[in-house]
Amino acid sequence: MKRILVTGGAGFVGSHLCERLLKEGNEVISLDNYFTGNKKNIVHLMDNHYFEVVRHDVTQPFFIEVDEIFNLACPASPIHYQYNPIKTVKTSVMGAVNMLGLAKRVNAKILQASTSEVYGDPKVHPQTEDYWGHVNPIGIRSCYDEGKRVAETLFMSYHEQNNVKIKIIRIFNTYGPRMHPNDGRVVSNFIVQALKGENITVYGEGNQTRSFQYVDDLINGMLAMMATGDDFLGPVNVGNPGEFTILELAQKVIDLTGSKSKIIFQPLPKDDPMQRKPDITLAKEKLNWEPVIKLEEGLAKTITYFDNLLKEG
Repeated sequence: MKRILVTGGAGFVGSHLCERLLKEGNEVISLDNYFTGNKKNIVHLMDNHYFEVVRHDVTQPFFIEVDEIFNLACPASPIHYQYNPIKTVKTSVMGAVNMLGLAKRVNAKILQASTSEVYGDPKVHPQTEDYWGHVNPIGIRSCYDEGKRVAETLFMSYHEQNNVKIKIIRIFNTYGPRMHPNDGRVVSNFIVQALKGENITVYGEGNQTRSFQYVDDLINGMLAMMATGDDFLGPVNVGNPGEFTILELAQKVIDLTGSKSKIIFQPLPKDDPMQRKPDITLAKEKLNWEPVIKLEEGLAKTITYFDNLLKEG
């Protein structure tokens, strides 16, 4: 049994990770300040005596004895991370400093949940880990993009200077049950709009592409990365290389929900990437991992979740 800390443990991805770690027989501590996390996401785990819930902000130091740390704490949707951009940067940067300091003190292995946003609006397609990115450092998305880039720098520096055992993954668009219904992300937006019979909002002409991975595939990738030997640090892309236009996604959601929603078009937000697709060659080689859940299957499960959520009111 390992003692494992998950920052952002009450969030969309964090709650799925906590659930899986408990199923595998570990003791798990969820750390969350509930800015975007929700206790409803983890309430079903609270009867487990090996699960501990702590309300705490990662921008403040935290002291505990653990074997592993998964650092997921940070708002990940544009609506939430742009709400308080200074806080977003602090969460990524100071959160990394505090968790790396903890890992150093207790000799824990630590994984950073980085993001495909470090590639910005990429000039290379698909994106490989050796691509340095094309990011606007003063744009409306930069609080998230640059915060995550600095976090990667800190992880590498703590490893090189203090020999901290680190792992870095770059997560591409992920969806599934427990997504926040109002987080502004395209999958949740489209599903909620379709289920309510509202117009489905597509920005620009809908030609921009995204690659969507179901949350279970992501969790498998995270655990595979944490289990690798000390010689492989990352970064490694964890995403689904299946590429779809936003318009294609909107049509799939309409078809799967049986909705009568119409698609409407609005201006493209500033710095919105036009292409996003991971090259997962490295993940296949080093983690023996690739996604297995097809978009239609994952969307069906996610639609069921949101349908029940809306019926609950």
